[in-house]
Amino acid sequence: MIPTCKHTAELLSQSQDRSLSLPEKTRLHLHLLLCVGCRNFNRQLEFMRAALRRYRDRD
Repeated sequence: MIPTCKHTAELLSQSQDRSLSLPEKTRLHLHLLLCVGCRNFNRQLEFMRAALRRYRDRD
C-alpha cells in the first residue's frame, strides 16, 4: 500500500534521524514517484538540512 502524504511527510522526517526499513523505503519511493507535493517537501527538507550543515561547519 502506498502511504498518504501525511505518512510520507512523517517518513521523510524520520529518515533524517534513523534508517528506514526496506518496506518503508519502498513505499516512500513509490509515493514520491506519484506525488509532486511530497517531492517538493522532500527537496525543502534536504535544502534545510544542507543549510544547517553549512551553518554548523562555517567556522
